[in-house]
Amino acid sequence: MVESAVCPLCEGMGMRVVRQPAGGQVAEPCECQHERKVFLQLHRAQIPLRYRGCSLESFERTGTDPSLFLAFNTAQRFVEIYPGDNDGTGLLFTGSIGTGKTHLAVAILQKLVLEKGASALFCDYRELLKKITNSYNPRVDTTELEVLRPVFGAEVLVLDELGAAKPTEWVWETVAHILNTRYNDKRTTVITTNYANLPPGSGMAREETLGDRIGERMRSRLQEMCVPVEMQGADYRQSVKRARLG
Repeated sequence: MVESAVCPLCEGMGMRVVRQPAGGQVAEPCECQHERKVFLQLHRAQIPLRYRGCSLESFERTGTDPSLFLAFNTAQRFVEIYPGDNDGTGLLFTGSIGTGKTHLAVAILQKLVLEKGASALFCDYRELLKKITNSYNPRVDTTELEVLRPVFGAEVLVLDELGAAKPTEWVWETVAHILNTRYNDKRTTVITTNYANLPPGSGMAREETLGDRIGERMRSRLQEMCVPVEMQGADYRQSVKRARLG
């Protein structure tokens, strides 16, 4: 979405004079005001440039694992019924690298902003850990409250790559506080992770599970917060999206 410099309908005034059936005229907000609001909401969502083209329509599922069809249908249904009974239930996308977990999460986020007017935020887990850590650095002019306010406040939060890094105990306590607070406030959280949604120590030999990465207590909490969606299949980046020259 690109913001127009000047609306051709209202010439930048934000209001239009509309003639009524009875012959009178009345001023009303121009359609561009809604478009501008949506534009600002998408901008505030901080979606990385690489993912801004992700949509449900562009999700590749032809000739792929059946789990991807189920994941797509779940994402589509999630958008259709949102906000539902407004209990804050989200989604937890798990599975192999390159199967489109982030694609679907961002597609959901953008759809909810465009069609449901939701306030949203994309947050990379590793970047969040860095921001929390830096907020305690006296040489950085950013407080923890400034870092966390948009994460707490977003109606819909996409937390990408949960478990991709192991933080110190006090930083993890902050992340756990974020998730618990969003759960208690009934705010929707959509999470992606490359780790299997299993308790600690229950994976195959030398393969860590989500429980190993974030602890059983938080993994268990996620079962209440989010509907699990497992995605399997070949790494899409190794075929269709593989880097090429020319």
